[in-house]
Amino acid sequence: MTGQATALFVICDGLSLYSEEMASFRTPNEPLPPSELIAELPDGIKVKRRGPRMRACSEKNEKGKLCAGHLKRWFKVPPEIVSAYGDEIYRCEKCRTIYLPYPGEDRSPTVGW
Repeated sequence: MTGQATALFVICDGLSLYSEEMASFRTPNEPLPPSELIAELPDGIKVKRRGPRMRACSEKNEKGKLCAGHLKRWFKVPPEIVSAYGDEIYRCEKCRTIYLPYPGEDRSPTVGW
């Protein structure tokens, strides 16, 4: 049993799983910019722009607690929101804040088809 684990370790030890480019994404040299507030809809829902590599909501409640809900692609978007902001829209699963994509990031392969 120990021989198998050692052999696996030796095989994995020789492989480089991360490139330098990926390492720069994992540990940014500067803090991420705050999400830019674009608008507030009549029903009180905020529309913000995502930051680079942003996956969690940055909205704070009345007490100052961070929502941190996962941003998910929203497919059943009302037509008035699509006409105003485009078809690639993300929404927080907890507080329902709407996020627009970061302009410098490419679309994901799933979204791009």
